[in-house]
Amino acid sequence: MAKAAFRFGTVGIPRSTPPKPGGAVGGVLRLSELGLDAFEIGWVQSVRVKVETCQKIKEAAAAADVAISVHAPYFINLNATKEEWPKSRKRLMDAAHYGNLAGATDIIFHPGSYFGLPPNQVLQVAVPRLQGCIDELRAADNPAMLRPETMGKSALLGTLADALVLAKEIEGVLPCVDFAHLHARAGDGTVNSYPEWVVALTSYKKALGARAMKRMHIHLSGIQYGPKGERNHLMLAESDFDLNGLLRALREFNCQGRILCESPVMEQDAAVIKKGWQRVAK
Repeated sequence: MAKAAFRFGTVGIPRSTPPKPGGAVGGVLRLSELGLDAFEIGWVQSVRVKVETCQKIKEAAAAADVAISVHAPYFINLNATKEEWPKSRKRLMDAAHYGNLAGATDIIFHPGSYFGLPPNQVLQVAVPRLQGCIDELRAADNPAMLRPETMGKSALLGTLADALVLAKEIEGVLPCVDFAHLHARAGDGTVNSYPEWVVALTSYKKALGARAMKRMHIHLSGIQYGPKGERNHLMLAESDFDLNGLLRALREFNCQGRILCESPVMEQDAAVIKKGWQRVAK
């Protein structure tokens, strides 16, 4: 497989980005200097960005050949109450609107909570709500892909199966697969080996087809977890995450797309992931 099968980068502005120009534009430039070519802008608290800033991000990314995605605010819940849902919806739609202006092709978001309900019951609420978001985006000629992220805590909507249902039911939706979250969610050290990654990727391919395997959007980091799942992100070197096993599985399935790192030393670990991929992809 060609070494260019994946783009590599960070979730959020690299720590080593200089203060000028700083911001997302500075992040694009720093990633390019580091030999990385993907950037997930973290609008995780709120979407407060000017149209002019979006244009600058888009121009800088195009010039540097850095692919842009956006992480929408954390406070989105496809299973929110009827009273709260309009606020969640606006956060997602604002991220998609301004993200598109900034050149983002993909909008990543946390899909919400079960609130103690069975996943199937929650998905009956989530699917039509997310479909409505896609319908509005397409009516506005916004082609952005919405990507529900797999989540690291068992109380949250966001198993791989949940994300696959949303993607299978709605054209314009694909998962953001955080493999560290999948490992942490079980809380017992499982879902962290080549055979287990093969099982996960087999289910992905069966649900969404071979074409979706060429458009993967992946989050990676080390991770600390307990019985209820994720606690916090770690450096890869300080974690038990089986990076080599995962990369081998991705190669086995001829996967392509983007791999974004969100460890505490994100740009350093992004380089580690890139080098690891180059080794297994020879």
